[in-house]
Amino acid sequence: MADTVSYRPKAGEIPTQPGVYRFRDKNRRVLYVGKAKNLRARLSNYFQPLRSLHERTRRMVTTASSVEWTVVGTEYEALQLEYTWIKEFNPPFNVKFRDDKTYPYLAVTLGDRVPRVMITRNRNIKDARYFGPYTKVWAIRETVDLMLKAFPMRSCSDGVYRRAELTGRPCLLGDIGKCAAPCVGRITPEDHKSLAIDFASFMAGNDSGYLRDLTEKMKQAASTMDYEAAARHRDAIQALEGVLGKSAVVLTDNVDADVFGIAHDELAAAVTQFIVRGGRVRGVRSWVVDKELDVGLGELVETVVQNAYDGPDAPPREILVPELPDDTAELEQWLTQRRRETPDPSAPRGRLTGRVELRTAQRGEKAALAQTVEMNAKNALVLYKTRRSSDFVARSKALNDIQDALGMDDAPLRMECYDVSHLSGTNIVASMVVFEDGLPRKDQYRRFSIPESTDDTESIYQVISRRLAYLKDPSASGDAISATATGASAAQAAAEAAQEAVDEETALDAEGAAGAEEVVDAAERRRRKFSYPPNLLIVDGGQPQVAAAKRALDESGVTGIQLAGIAKRLEEIWLPDSDFPVILPRNSDALFLIQRLRDEAHRFAITYQRARRKRDIGTVLGEIPGLGPSRVKELLKHFGSVAQLRKATPEQIAEVRGVGPRLATAVFERLADSARSDTTSTDAQPEDGRAADLSR
Repeated sequence: MADTVSYRPKAGEIPTQPGVYRFRDKNRRVLYVGKAKNLRARLSNYFQPLRSLHERTRRMVTTASSVEWTVVGTEYEALQLEYTWIKEFNPPFNVKFRDDKTYPYLAVTLGDRVPRVMITRNRNIKDARYFGPYTKVWAIRETVDLMLKAFPMRSCSDGVYRRAELTGRPCLLGDIGKCAAPCVGRITPEDHKSLAIDFASFMAGNDSGYLRDLTEKMKQAASTMDYEAAARHRDAIQALEGVLGKSAVVLTDNVDADVFGIAHDELAAAVTQFIVRGGRVRGVRSWVVDKELDVGLGELVETVVQNAYDGPDAPPREILVPELPDDTAELEQWLTQRRRETPDPSAPRGRLTGRVELRTAQRGEKAALAQTVEMNAKNALVLYKTRRSSDFVARSKALNDIQDALGMDDAPLRMECYDVSHLSGTNIVASMVVFEDGLPRKDQYRRFSIPESTDDTESIYQVISRRLAYLKDPSASGDAISATATGASAAQAAAEAAQEAVDEETALDAEGAAGAEEVVDAAERRRRKFSYPPNLLIVDGGQPQVAAAKRALDESGVTGIQLAGIAKRLEEIWLPDSDFPVILPRNSDALFLIQRLRDEAHRFAITYQRARRKRDIGTVLGEIPGLGPSRVKELLKHFGSVAQLRKATPEQIAEVRGVGPRLATAVFERLADSARSDTTSTDAQPEDGRAADLSR
């Protein structure tokens, strides 16, 4: 591989001022747009030796055939120019946002002579004031229905309004008091527009003042015995309180803020935005971001915020994000300008004022709300992955793409993935998860206990050897299975087979002769499931782990199984005896399926490892009479590690302060029993059937 690309400019040719750069391919298409405080320092990162670059960055750099830059005066100008060019060129390697146009909004057309309140998905109505977005249309309809009792403004279509003007008869809403009927002159257009501005102001969060005014008017009308007016004010107060009751009170009344939560992995990110006005959540918005290059959380926040306010939405004065980007000051300046440019007829001078601030919530009610938003983002990411994996067409395409990428004769209808988990070299376990037709088969999941291992590669070798032993003779007894295993795995397989035989014999005694046949059949079905060969065997790791798995596969003599490994950091696929990885497109269904298989194997291994850890060395020692927490602490402090304590003799244990010869002998025997128990634990444990937790 060459050290760098041929089009690399000389360092002296690149200016050190702020600016924006563009990578182009041979057809002059813009592949990536970025900004920099120092162009020379930033671009030099792309022209390092190719082997040291992140895989996705290397792919972008090698795909491009030229780079060009534009110098600007300030970092803020660089931010503006980058934003403009991303919108203009739509570069494939920049972060991409999925369209969220399906969200309904509540709009008040304050630019019209007779404003109208309406539910719409059109964000381009001139001089309209938008509220939301909302997740359900019925929720907006309920809100409008209650609001019209207090602010009876026009909600009919233009055709209905013109027909009422011509006939001189209002529609039904005018007759029942939910419209002031400007169409027939019951209210002047000017007064109706003031009513619409009050409607928009209340929805924007200025609700406490209106409630106070209505309460005062109700009391005054009652004092003058104008009970009809008092009843109307009372109904309006109840309607407004009903609207406020539909919005959760999360912050103090004077807080207007947007709160962003982001959950992301190597391929995608889910964004959730809570729109808080007057201390209440007025709208919720979620969308998915596809990641092409390796983008950190800070850079992702910057792109998300720019996309969120690319339209008629005015930024509030406070925006809460999970992490501040590097150029926070410039981004705040851009947001402030967007806020001041947003037309708002209900605001003084028709424009919003005030400076926008980006913050991270540290404590208190805002931090609690930020955690809620982040939880919603995590759920949205899980839902996105679940829906994507449940698509039959997408799964079929993924399996065909994997077949083509790995050069397989047939599509991998059955895939097995293996992962190793340990705690500082102790409690070493492994997992095997099975996907058939692109979907998990949890009844065929298996987990392995590994007694001794020098590193992850040795653990992979042992696990694969033990699994492949079942393929040699699916109906073999424990002795036959142990005979096919090699090295440390042979002893482990023999012990586990013996334990399985003991378990089955115990079950036979418990069930009696009547249930003997069912128990034997169940054990046989279990062995048959475990012995079914996969088309594709995947290990979590890169070249070393794949080499260890290949060694086990060669020694077993089993053929017809494709072997591959997935390296997490770069999401690259390694094949045996290959110097270069297979790179799947970042947004492909094939990579998504393999990644999900790897994540599920990791989750299952971690779950088993944590379960075993519950009976760790502290728990085992704590069961010995006369050995309390302080003496357990002294033992671990004296020997330095669990491994050294297990190797110690009774005489060495007795040297610890507070531990006599009799107690030392009890400790030694208890640790020996614990080690034997770990060695004989079974590895053929099926998944418990509960729903998978995708969090890691």
